[in-house]
Amino acid sequence: MKGIVLAGGTGSRLHPLTRVTNKHLLPIYNKPMIYYPLQTLVDAGIDDILIVTGGNSAGDFLRLLRNGKDFGLQQLNFAYQEGEGGIADALRLAEYFAGGEKICVILGDNIIEGSVRPAKQKFEKQDRGAKVLLKEVPDPGRFGVPVFDNGRIVRIEEKPKKPASPYAVIGIYFYDPTVFERIRKLKPSGRQEYEITDVNNSYLTENQLTHEILEGWWTDAGTFESLWRASNLVREKSVAGAEYTHASHGGR
Repeated sequence: MKGIVLAGGTGSRLHPLTRVTNKHLLPIYNKPMIYYPLQTLVDAGIDDILIVTGGNSAGDFLRLLRNGKDFGLQQLNFAYQEGEGGIADALRLAEYFAGGEKICVILGDNIIEGSVRPAKQKFEKQDRGAKVLLKEVPDPGRFGVPVFDNGRIVRIEEKPKKPASPYAVIGIYFYDPTVFERIRKLKPSGRQEYEITDVNNSYLTENQLTHEILEGWWTDAGTFESLWRASNLVREKSVAGAEYTHASHGGR
């Protein structure tokens, strides 16, 4: 399975921070934001990775990440998104890289506590289709929200004013190779973007979408509040890990 990190966009909700750099290069506690989704893929056993970026700061990703040595990788791949066509439009650029294999796609501002390896292993056993990860959140209306019928997702609503459930479809997706064909059939949404929710709904209409509830905390980092929350969560995890290590070594 190949991994794709989507790290384009203008980051307009984080102006003026993003006037001079890409959102995904901003710090989350002690590392650049882009480090976290990359590590999520590596921890899941995915080491063939493409980063899709864009804008004026694209070269900074190459200077920062180089060939992925900090993550134990032999090589990193990069693609450049021209313009702002939305998440599905950015994913379109990964078709050649995917080479007909299953893929795990992660948005570059998604920060998680746990691992996606269990979800990856389940998806590998799926003959075809897609899998999305869900998380219960206090503000589901900011995200794609699943509508359930007898425990099964029947559709996903993008940023609904009245969410049908307390769950958000978080920015980590597993797809079979038909995803690119589905993207080609998309029409722009009301905000003139190619929506990943429409891709997921296309799988749903064919009963080919499964889901998992993500263990541990999750946050995006696309607003000032969520950027602050992400840094706090990562710091608490880091401090707790350091204290555990210190205690397990007898305080030495």
